[in-house]
Amino acid sequence: MSSKDWLEKDFYAVLGVSKSATADEIKKAYRKLARENHPDHNPGNPEAEERFKAVSEAYDVLSDDRKRREYDEMRALFGAGAFRRSARSGGTGNTGGASTFDLSDLFGGQAGPPPPGGPAGDRRFGGAGFTDLFGTIFGGGPRAGRRSGPSKGADVEVEVVLDFGDAVHGATLPVTVRSPGVCDTCHGNGAKPGTQPRRCPVCDGVGLITSNQGSFSFSEPCRECQGVGTVVDEKCPECHGTGGVTKTRTLNVRIPPGVADGQKIRLAGRGEPGERGGPAGDLHLLVKVRPDTLFGRHGDDLTLTVPVTYPEAVLGADLRVPTLDGAVTVRVPPGTPTGRVLRVRGRGVPHRDGGAGDLLVTIEVTVPSALSPEARKALEDFALYSPKAPRGAIEDAVQRLAFRPGHGRGDT
Repeated sequence: MSSKDWLEKDFYAVLGVSKSATADEIKKAYRKLARENHPDHNPGNPEAEERFKAVSEAYDVLSDDRKRREYDEMRALFGAGAFRRSARSGGTGNTGGASTFDLSDLFGGQAGPPPPGGPAGDRRFGGAGFTDLFGTIFGGGPRAGRRSGPSKGADVEVEVVLDFGDAVHGATLPVTVRSPGVCDTCHGNGAKPGTQPRRCPVCDGVGLITSNQGSFSFSEPCRECQGVGTVVDEKCPECHGTGGVTKTRTLNVRIPPGVADGQKIRLAGRGEPGERGGPAGDLHLLVKVRPDTLFGRHGDDLTLTVPVTYPEAVLGADLRVPTLDGAVTVRVPPGTPTGRVLRVRGRGVPHRDGGAGDLLVTIEVTVPSALSPEARKALEDFALYSPKAPRGAIEDAVQRLAFRPGHGRGDT
């Protein structure tokens, strides 16, 4: 394969991620595609095998921060036509008016003279050889074996639904998690019990095969071991040689007091197991809280609306209202208007420091839709002696409008 073919490959498209994808997004995309296209899951399917190799190749570059950065820079520069201009010019000389191009232009003039005893074409870039540079970008060089090292497992997210009271006070509940896990039969090595995988004789356990083409060094997954680094002669009957199975785990999880709807709780090391002895990922619990029929929540304060009669609002009253821990007495002062909020301190959502928010009681004066004859007569007597509503400003405005031409048509 030519260097041009490598430079024109879009590794982001291969993994189905954007150029701004995070390391976790790249890892998740790779693990999903690698499982789907692994030759052990697709026996006799050459297309799946080619996709598996392409996915492994893309992940080898994009999972390494330095390789990814250099790959992005080279793609941007060569995609603008710099590499093609160099090829047309026939080298660094200017022939027939073609623009000259020197690789030092790509790296801010860092290209230096060839190393002592080295070939003339092996110009150095910041202390690294041209072959080493492309080997770094495309998986060659001494770091190619890093794929066979330990790697952290992927994170897992699970949604949990809580009652309103459990969210306020905290609760311990079972959480069922389905995620890839290590096969218990082979303990993750993919081999039949009683046997062991052996080091791949082709790649010597590295998982990659490096080939040199002139000044370029390229790497691709080993065909013998499919990039794993080991060969399984007798496959595990449970996982069929993959070393992993989908497991269902039930964890008893303690939800802390005061958790809110939409909040995430992180449990370190409870996600997917790592590869080759790497640490496990994290488990993220996405909390959903069921609404309560009486209480609402505003930050660490609980809210409650209490209806009162007109006499209670005018004369005042002592009301028994519920909280999440029992009932309390709330004093409604005489002359309380509808919408006034009364605060009961310390009866809201618990704080981690031992305190708690407040209970906010909103007074709502109710108006009866029907009255008994006795109640109506009493209300009419009350209206004779009650003070008028302070509507003076409203009535003055009505009077002013009445003397203007064209007004008064809105009377009902």
